[in-house]
Amino acid sequence: MNWQIYPIEQLRELAGEWDALQARSMGLPFLESAFLLPLLAEFGSGNERLAMAREQGQAVAAALLRPGKLGLWELFQPSQLPLGAWLALPTLPLAELAQGLIVALPGMALGLGLPQLDSRLSPRPQDGDSVSTQDYIETAWLDIVGDFDSYWESRGKNLKQNTRKQRNKLQSEATPTTLECLVDPAQVAAAMADYGQLESAGWKAANGTAVHPDNAQGRFYRQMLENFCAMGRARIYRYRFGDKVVSMDLCIDSGDTIVILKTAYDESYKTISPSTLMRQDEFQALFAEGRFKRIEFYGKVMEWHTRWTETKRPIYHATVYRWGMLKAVHTGLQKLRQRKPAEAVAE
Repeated sequence: MNWQIYPIEQLRELAGEWDALQARSMGLPFLESAFLLPLLAEFGSGNERLAMAREQGQAVAAALLRPGKLGLWELFQPSQLPLGAWLALPTLPLAELAQGLIVALPGMALGLGLPQLDSRLSPRPQDGDSVSTQDYIETAWLDIVGDFDSYWESRGKNLKQNTRKQRNKLQSEATPTTLECLVDPAQVAAAMADYGQLESAGWKAANGTAVHPDNAQGRFYRQMLENFCAMGRARIYRYRFGDKVVSMDLCIDSGDTIVILKTAYDESYKTISPSTLMRQDEFQALFAEGRFKRIEFYGKVMEWHTRWTETKRPIYHATVYRWGMLKAVHTGLQKLRQRKPAEAVAE
């Protein structure tokens, strides 16, 4: 197996090879070039590298990397990307692949950080002399099996009662609800303006993370969703109370899997829970459509996830070192950094 390292600009040229490997290995839309290229344009530093490993001329593993501190490299993984930018055929051991990549990296690379790996797609290696893994979060998913009525009947009593009460309240106030599913690239810009208004009016505006058409987040999501809409593989669900937009989901899909990337709702309607009502209608439509078998949430399991599904699995971090002794040194330095703030507080 031969790892080759390229300037990040060559991802566009090698996008066909990257995407073909992605389809054979992960099967996740957010690890495709249509997602990663606009992500790099807005959140890349320019120091990233593309790495590809080939056997008999065919790509079997690939990664987007950036140099870190103390000779450690790491996967490109800004917050908009649910998993680290790592592709590999499931039969190939992660630790061995990473060791080979470390040797191929420029300079004297000492290790490789692999954040946010999905245990379903990248089996977690055992900790060893040169391998360290760490629990990160659990993520939830929903299998679309059978009909929606049977699924809904299996949901908890509180979810069913609350949605019924909320719908009765809206009906008593003569407030109609409407679910729109936008799939046309020409609709993305206006939809993202609506989405930005929802986030800008909520708590994300206070900490500076809200999507806005003129900021990096807004530019990225617009370009990425236009890319996927052009391929017929994006959906922007927009939910209205009367004429007012109250909740939205941004989704992209690959094969039989649809991923909910982001959700926003109007916090002034919090007591009516517009996102819950939207999701009920949204899931009912997905069950009826019959195209998808799996809905992925890709985020830390929250209480609201457990209302919709019982299934969850771990996401983990891994670090692979060039030599075993480096693991001990790095672990010691990490413990020292963690101890110093605690000692300062005690003093």
